[in-house]
Amino acid sequence: MGGLVVVVGSANADLVVPVGRRPGPGETVLGGDTRVLPGGKGANTAVAAARLGAGVRFAGAVGSDQFGDLVLASLAEAGVDVAGVRRPEQPTGLAYIAVTPDGENSIIVSPGANSRLRPEDVRLDGASVLVASLEVPVPVVEHAVLAAEQAGVRVVLNLSPVAVLSPRVLAVLDPLVVNEHEAAALGNLLGARSVVVTRGALGADVVTASGTITVPAPKVEVVDTTGAGDAFVGALAAGLANGAQLVDAVRAAVEVASLSVTLPGAQPLIPHKHG
Repeated sequence: MGGLVVVVGSANADLVVPVGRRPGPGETVLGGDTRVLPGGKGANTAVAAARLGAGVRFAGAVGSDQFGDLVLASLAEAGVDVAGVRRPEQPTGLAYIAVTPDGENSIIVSPGANSRLRPEDVRLDGASVLVASLEVPVPVVEHAVLAAEQAGVRVVLNLSPVAVLSPRVLAVLDPLVVNEHEAAALGNLLGARSVVVTRGALGADVVTASGTITVPAPKVEVVDTTGAGDAFVGALAAGLANGAQLVDAVRAAVEVASLSVTLPGAQPLIPHKHG
C-alpha cells in the first residue's frame, strides 16, 4: 500500500437516466429506468484511489438519510476511512445525470449536505497527498490546501466546477487538474506548480516549467463518461502517494480513466488493484 491520500470533496447519490437525446428548452423527453448509484466527485476520487492501493481518508458531509447510508457504504466497502464524515440534518447531495447513447452526460448537482463541510473536518495527520475538488465550500478547500502546504503534504486539486482561487492557493497546487474546456476558459494556468489538462480520448497534457508532455490514451469503446475524470484524479493521487513521478502517475491515470468509460456508471466500475 502506498502513502495516505486525504480526499476533500463531495459525496452524492447519482440518479442516472439514459436518454436518446438531451431535451431542448421547454421540451420533455422520455428516458429509461433510473439507476441510483453512489457518486460525487470527492467520493468517486476516494474510491478510485483506495481501489488502486492507496490508504484513503475522506473528508466530506452526507445527510442522515438513505442516500447518505448508500454513499458511506460504498466508500467503506472500498476501504476508505469515513470515520470523520460529517452528517448534518440537510439531505445528502444529489446529482441528476442524463446519459446519451454516445456515452456523454449532462449533470445537475444539488449540493445538499456538501455545503456543510467545515475546515475542522479535514485531518491531514499522516497524509502524503491531499486531493480536493470544488463541489464543497471553496473556503474549506483553500484552508485545507494551505494547511497541507504547512504540513509538507502534496496537493492535487481538480478545478471542477470552476471557481476562483487565490494566487496563494494556486501556487501550492502540484498539479492543478483541469479538462480541456476548463483550460480554454481559464487561459494561463501556470500560477500552479504543475498543471494536468485532461483531453478525453486524446489523453492528457502534463504542463510544468520544463514544458509540456502529452500522454496518449488507448482507444476504447465509450459507453459512459460519468466519473471518468474522478477515476483519473483518484488514480493520479494514488500514484503520487506511492512515490511515482508526475508523468508516470498521469500515464497510469489515463489508463484507469480509459477503462472506466467502457462500462456504465461511476464508482462501481473503477477497477480494483490486484496482486
